[in-house]
Amino acid sequence: MSAAKKKKDSNQQELPIEGAVPAVPAEINPAKKKSADGNGSSAEHVVAEAFETLAPRPFDPKKIQAGLHTRVDRGFLDYASYVIRDRAIPNLADGLKPVQRRILWALHEKDDGRFIKVANVVGHTMQYHPHGDASIGDALVVLANKRYLIEGQGNFGNIFTGDPAAAPRYIECRLTELARTELFNDEITDFVPSYDGRNKEPVTLPSKLPLLLMLGTEGIAVGMASRILPHNFPELLEAQIAILKKQPFKCLPDFQTGGLMDARGYKDGAGEIKVRAKIKVKDESTVVIKEIPPTTTTDSLIGSIEDASHKGKIKVKSINDFTSEEVEIEVRAPSGVSAEQLVDALYAFTDCEVTIASRIVVIRNNRPVEMTVSDVLRENTAQVVETLKRELELKEAQLQDQLHFRTLERIFIEERIYKKIEQCKTNEAVQAAVYEGFKPFRKQLIRDLTDPDVERLLTVRIRRISLFDINKHREEME
Repeated sequence: MSAAKKKKDSNQQELPIEGAVPAVPAEINPAKKKSADGNGSSAEHVVAEAFETLAPRPFDPKKIQAGLHTRVDRGFLDYASYVIRDRAIPNLADGLKPVQRRILWALHEKDDGRFIKVANVVGHTMQYHPHGDASIGDALVVLANKRYLIEGQGNFGNIFTGDPAAAPRYIECRLTELARTELFNDEITDFVPSYDGRNKEPVTLPSKLPLLLMLGTEGIAVGMASRILPHNFPELLEAQIAILKKQPFKCLPDFQTGGLMDARGYKDGAGEIKVRAKIKVKDESTVVIKEIPPTTTTDSLIGSIEDASHKGKIKVKSINDFTSEEVEIEVRAPSGVSAEQLVDALYAFTDCEVTIASRIVVIRNNRPVEMTVSDVLRENTAQVVETLKRELELKEAQLQDQLHFRTLERIFIEERIYKKIEQCKTNEAVQAAVYEGFKPFRKQLIRDLTDPDVERLLTVRIRRISLFDINKHREEME
């Protein structure tokens, strides 16, 4: 039966058609209307109210107004800024990453000249560094193996073989004398609250050493990376002396593992260098590797030789590793291959020759900048001069204060000003008597008398003073 022929049920309510707005007489409520059926009963018909549909808006990436987009953009920017400034890139002022600076500061706070268990140092550093004990322990081991700032006792691993250090509870460390004397001065150090606000940590250390180029470092941040090669410490000092004398200078990288370097592609901190292992010919068929390139270990080097042999690039009869305190890898060639041919093949097809790129990216004035070795050394030299000037000014002020109080003490005793306060009954009267007693001697003072000076003078223990005591005190002052 078709819909047209179907009989309409009077008891069934009529539902509005979706999208259609029914015509409602003005005298009838637009929301409800009554109708009468054959029995005289009435029924209420529900009519949906008309609403305005929203027109779709095309997506325009230049006009993003959604809160989620704004929050993601802002959050990623904050994260990138944090990783660049406070984690991965070293600061030009002291040449340290935040984790290194916090380790050295923790050692400075706990330093008593004796070795401290590394686990205790890691725990103390966690008051300042919010990234867990593993990162702190690894960074401490790296600093200890550099041997400039931290002296280790125990198994701190082997930079030649790549063996890891022992657990932190089994090894000990302390600051070197170089670090104690050249890195710290609490009186000229600026501090900020730690991540939880419970402690104070230094913004940068007042270092008088070119640590950035001494230590070398690698860091991968958001959108940038830094790779600073280590340099020879005496050569850096000679370069700073040349800067002060306004003479030309040149510095090249230097590595703990040794090797032979080709620095023709190294342009003042930019570019790349090639480093070869130092190989000696032992006999007609045997060579000995005595030094290895940086970024490699004896295990990785032997692995690259074995891999090249399996691929048929070089012919090797045997490989023996006798490395202990020094590298010694013996490689024997099969019959028909001379030692000279083996050396050429090792350089050509294994990690006996590596290429290392360099790019100096540092934080200067809270911003990442790319610099050269010469720029870094000039900045460090200017900082050394400024630090020494601040220390001398501080020492001068301390000596001036000491001389001022010695003069006050001498006048207070010799002129018996303390006798004038014996009859005073109030603190105000005592201070007034002391001020009055020093008025005739103002020209002998370095600066005016202050309330702290008076309080300090009143703590001086006055005993029976003879002429001998006065003369002795005067001789000490001279």
